Amino acid sequence: MTDSLAPVVAQHYNKIEEKGLEERKQSRIFYMRNFNNWIKSMLIKEFTEKLKHVDDKKYVLDIGSGKGGDLLKWKKGGIDYLVCADIASLSVEQCQQRYVEMKERHKRQRERGRCFDAEFITADCTKERLKDKYKEPNMQFNIVSCQFAFHYCFESITQARIMLRNISECLKPGGFFIGSVPDAYDIMKRLDEAPECSFGNDVYSVTFHSKEQPSLFGAKYDFHLDGVVDCPEFLVYFPALLKLAEEVDLKLLFCKRFEDYFDEKRNDQEGQFLLTKMQALETYPPVLTSQKLMGSDDDYHSAQQKIKDLKEEKEEEPIHVGTLSQSEWEVFCMYCVFAFVKKDKDGN
Repeated sequence: MTDSLAPVVAQHYNKIEEKGLEERKQSRIFYMRNFNNWIKSMLIKEFTEKLKHVDDKKYVLDIGSGKGGDLLKWKKGGIDYLVCADIASLSVEQCQQRYVEMKERHKRQRERGRCFDAEFITADCTKERLKDKYKEPNMQFNIVSCQFAFHYCFESITQARIMLRNISECLKPGGFFIGSVPDAYDIMKRLDEAPECSFGNDVYSVTFHSKEQPSLFGAKYDFHLDGVVDCPEFLVYFPALLKLAEEVDLKLLFCKRFEDYFDEKRNDQEGQFLLTKMQALETYPPVLTSQKLMGSDDDYHSAQQKIKDLKEEKEEEPIHVGTLSQSEWEVFCMYCVFAFVKKDKDGN
């Protein structure tokens, strides 16, 4: 095994600049990133709602919290305390500043309820014990969340075990571990179908060093996503994850591909509202002639077919639909959401 790639990952995320909304709107993957955010919103909503019957304070651990993109989601979920942990020190600083600004805005605008308290930890959660770093070492969490970061622990079985210990040892019995992760089966299928050791489109690429059967741990590939990610990642072989999760009393509730979770949640009343509010889908065709599509016109075959079908049914014009470009959809469909529950002392 070569030296750990953790410093490379930390350096990469420290270098990513915080951009304003107007600049983010220019991104080729603006809608896909919002769509990913919508998926996380629905997942966090699903599990914070399960805590409504909890009388005690609600504690959450966010591993791989980054710059704090999920802070508002946790605020909306009505939690009392949040621990944010990330390997990138600059990201942790920006997350903390974002939290301070959110709390000040909450007070200034006299929003309902109270804003949760929080603490921030810079640590490699695949190598260090988080419990030794908490302000209250004996605190117990209702939810542990790890969004788009869990796959880094599959660099080695030792790192995966340490990560899962960090997730489980302070999680209450009956508490939940939720997350999002690249789908290793989908990635390997795309690799098998590719003529070379690389595949992708105009917004992403995945590159392996060979087409040999990957190992269970340390199955590295280089991932590039337009303006967002450009660093090594590791396949998460799900049966191996289930085996290791069992060692720390975590039982799988579900694992669903992003597109299936979208189909499940898209008709939820708040889900529909958030799709619009978060600009999670691009309008096709554009409402204004001055607006440009993110992709080329060839990228919208499914939207064109949907409009054609709607015209046959309703004979209404003009018809606009919410969609993603084909290039963005191919990336979106490369991920899964999952949820585990911590077993009680009787193993239930």
